[in-house]
Amino acid sequence: MIILTEHSVYSVEDRGGRIVSDCVLEERAVCGEALADGAVVALADGELAMIKADGVFRQKVDVAGRINCLHVLFDDPLTLLIGTEPSHIYRIDYGQTACLIQDFEELSCRDDWYTPWGGPSAVRSLVHSGDRVYADIHVGSIMRSDDRGDTWEPVNPELNEDVHQLAISDAAPNRIYANTAEGVFVSDDGGDLWHHRVGGLPCLYGRAISVHPADSECVLATVSEGPHSSGSGRLFRSDNAGRSWMHVTDGFPTTTQDNIDTFRVCFDVEGNAWVAVEKTLYRSIDRGLSWEDIWTAPCNISVVSCSSR
Repeated sequence: MIILTEHSVYSVEDRGGRIVSDCVLEERAVCGEALADGAVVALADGELAMIKADGVFRQKVDVAGRINCLHVLFDDPLTLLIGTEPSHIYRIDYGQTACLIQDFEELSCRDDWYTPWGGPSAVRSLVHSGDRVYADIHVGSIMRSDDRGDTWEPVNPELNEDVHQLAISDAAPNRIYANTAEGVFVSDDGGDLWHHRVGGLPCLYGRAISVHPADSECVLATVSEGPHSSGSGRLFRSDNAGRSWMHVTDGFPTTTQDNIDTFRVCFDVEGNAWVAVEKTLYRSIDRGLSWEDIWTAPCNISVVSCSSR
């Protein structure tokens, strides 16, 4: 598992029930993903850092704008998609030059993308299963590629366009989850038809979402009363693909002061669940039913990523 804070990058492992954390990079990273044998992170200065057991390997990346998210398409050789603000997507084979995906630039819906504060839209998260890749645009709904990012199209715009994170499981590659400003939407056919699934959610402003790698109906999502609401952050779980939701409180805070943001909830390859709340890392070994706080970072955690493949 890789954990990003404001100032550092940590590797956190469960070694026979004992949680061991190592600071692997004393620099600010803005996003990253865990790999089976390490991690790759994007640093605030625009570099990529490959973190392996034998060291940290850096690469300067020439992209327009700020790196906002990255996603691993292949582990070996390492191939990434990089999403930026303003909204561009690049493909990069590690060690090679980043290539702008031109078809993404030519989408006719780009003129409709916006932000509530008037700044440029951003690619907020990227997920894939098989050859299909999804990109969520903040704000502009979801774009879909059926050829690992070569060509793109919008999904059916039946869901709220203010999407904050996507989740997908290899157990059901056509089921895609989107946590939005109006709660969770689910598509069972790859984005053609969407269902608004908010039963049991007392508030709908959603941020993070993650799905079990072996059970596509087991999902965790965070909601609050709004983007700046204090004291209303909550964690919910579903065992039926979002048709009903249960508030998580066993060993976990009933509410949190701030939103539990995008990239702070994840499942690992063994099905354990992890959530970061401010400086505290929580773990569940029973699919999100009960939790324990197992590690405290020196400052607030911004990203938690587990390898789920």
